[in-house]
Amino acid sequence: MEKIQFETYQRIYQYAIAIVRYVKQLADVSDSKIVCNQLLRSGTSVAANMIEARAASSKKDFINFFNHALKSANETKFWLAIIRDTENGQREAIKPLLQETTEIANILAASILTMKKKRQL
Repeated sequence: MEKIQFETYQRIYQYAIAIVRYVKQLADVSDSKIVCNQLLRSGTSVAANMIEARAASSKKDFINFFNHALKSANETKFWLAIIRDTENGQREAIKPLLQETTEIANILAASILTMKKKRQL
């Protein structure tokens, strides 16, 4: 695996860990278990789909896993915004997670566009 790919997978794995830690911390102050569960599910799904992509059986399958990871990242942004904008949102703690989610979504989107262009050549 290339160094850049390895670093990207490491970054996304660390991101999933940060989501888990945030949800654990939020669970102590939040009365909204449904939103916390949705955040946990979508946030960790980004990393899970990236790992699945590594074992894809075709380029089309590989791109599909990236698409699922991007959709999960976009969903995670939604849940983080919901938490941020509620009473127990802990605005300062959520800023770095929102920023990282946005950056990861941008990386995934750029990767998908690059892969699709290569398939057309």
